Amino acid sequence: MSDVLQQLATTLAARRAADPEQSYVASLHHKGLNKILEKVGEEATEVIIAAKDAATGGERDAVIGEVADLWFHSMVMLSHLDMDVEEVLQCLSERFGISGLDEKAGRSAR
Repeated sequence: MSDVLQQLATTLAARRAADPEQSYVASLHHKGLNKILEKVGEEATEVIIAAKDAATGGERDAVIGEVADLWFHSMVMLSHLDMDVEEVLQCLSERFGISGLDEKAGRSAR
């Protein structure tokens, strides 16, 4: 795993049980899965808007920042579900060498 993702995963794990008044991550966990999913959805929408804006001359930095927010909140979601980001990276790794069309067709056969 990249050092940045590993460091973030470690920080998220440590803050999960922190005081919700002192930690944004802890406050999300305290509010529950629905609030975390709301944030993931919000960030996904912001990625789409920033990407569309960038395609018509908007700032590339906005897309990067919004994707970072989406990854962050997705990692909070994984943490809340007791899933490790390493599992996602492993899944991606296993897809190397497989056509995207073949991989997608295999999902519908499951």
